[in-house]
Amino acid sequence: MPNPSVIFHSADWFMIPFSFLWGGFAIFWEASALGFFSSDPGHPSSPNSYFMVLWGIPFVVFGQYMIWGRFFYDAWLKRRTYYAVTNRRVLLLQRGRKTQFNTVMLSALADLSREGYNPGTLWLGPKLSFFGPRGSQTRGMGYLTLNPATNVLADIDDPDYVCRLILDLRDKASPKAPAIVGSNLSLSR
Repeated sequence: MPNPSVIFHSADWFMIPFSFLWGGFAIFWEASALGFFSSDPGHPSSPNSYFMVLWGIPFVVFGQYMIWGRFFYDAWLKRRTYYAVTNRRVLLLQRGRKTQFNTVMLSALADLSREGYNPGTLWLGPKLSFFGPRGSQTRGMGYLTLNPATNVLADIDDPDYVCRLILDLRDKASPKAPAIVGSNLSLSR
């Protein structure tokens, strides 16, 4: 299972400042639309202002999700995520809003990359960029959600042990496969 603690990832270097900018601007918008910066605070001055207040509400809600709500959602999702490694495959089960189950055959595993130290994340396949296609967003925006395009063992304790285990089992499963030297293992923080 993933470690249930709040764990920051490389994408957070972008997400944290962006979430504060988004949330701050959305709150400023609502305060302006409600007339907090006018001479008669608390009373919108025109029917157009009511529209602006309603228009800003979803932006405030989304801003609050990006600032702190995503950490609660991640914790909730981590408690419902399970990983297993067998002699032939890696199993990923998630019982979130809907139950999802993915498998990755060890014989088909070409790339294995790690992010972080302990706890860390193992990418079972190519590590997708935060700015990549819609399904590849990270941390709180789909990072922990199971997706066949981005199979990850997110926030696991002792990722080095799990990485060695997967590579050893993969090598035992197909004796013709090259040793660890032939695998594409990249380590990043």
